[in-house]
Amino acid sequence: MNIKFIPDYSDIEKAHQTIQEYAHRTPVLTSSSIDKIVGADLFFKCENFQKVGAFKFRGACNAVFSLSQEEMEMGVATHSSGNHAAALALAAKMRGIPAYIVMPETSPEIKKKAVAGYGAQITFCKPTLLARENTLAEVVKETGATEIHPYNNFYVIAGQGTAAKELIEDAGKFDIILAPVGGGGLLSGTAISAKQLLPKCKVIAAEPAGADDAFRSFHSKKRVPSKNPKTIADGLLTSLGERNFKIILEKVDDIVTVSEEKIVESMRLIWERMKIVIEPSSAVPLAAILEGKVDIKNKKVGIILSGGNLDLGKLPF
Repeated sequence: MNIKFIPDYSDIEKAHQTIQEYAHRTPVLTSSSIDKIVGADLFFKCENFQKVGAFKFRGACNAVFSLSQEEMEMGVATHSSGNHAAALALAAKMRGIPAYIVMPETSPEIKKKAVAGYGAQITFCKPTLLARENTLAEVVKETGATEIHPYNNFYVIAGQGTAAKELIEDAGKFDIILAPVGGGGLLSGTAISAKQLLPKCKVIAAEPAGADDAFRSFHSKKRVPSKNPKTIADGLLTSLGERNFKIILEKVDDIVTVSEEKIVESMRLIWERMKIVIEPSSAVPLAAILEGKVDIKNKKVGIILSGGNLDLGKLPF
């Protein structure tokens, strides 16, 4: 793939064309009772209703359907213990090409089953980043597959930016758009769309205090790696990608952190008031509001609910 370093809004428009027949245009939901609690108008972009239950399908789908004929024949590969693995496996299945996924042997059973169910070839490895990267390098060498990074990838970022594009098209102008941040794929794509379509709109990310590498990176202007992160929001454990960080520094207005208690409280509030299943990572932006980290009084606020994949046997409430 010939990649100029950073996608711009035209790449997100192109991604939208590419994925629209494969990905869901997810609904935007509201809750008058949550609006009353926070004193603002909130609009939730429900990526928990996306294919594979997470926004990750947008980026994986765009990357897979942007491959050349030659690359396509060799298939795609990645290392992931979660949503990206399932998303890439499904997108590859839709395009009729092989997917090689390296997963830590400690991955949740439900995720292993999902990835296998989409027909991917799984190689298990020890649960360290080094083992994941080395195993993936071997797989790529053997198969000639194209590596699709979960977030530090041009086509993945462009694909993730389509969620905010749809949110703005479907619900109009916003004062603030909030997203969670882990590796930065969703946040960087969201910031590109929001700043193009609504230049005055603030883009703010929220992150668990126990996994605050993006917060520290953003405020020090130097990429700080994630060290021993501890949080219930297991989708937000990774370090920022370098492409993602570059976009975030340029286009994001602020990154704030939230406590575990508020993440659980927010998740429960959404389950109870909106009757929808979200995973802890999705609750992080609302947690930032409930904790008073973002001033939203009387404003119109968009929130991207990133996904709904969690083990129902391990609910935190």
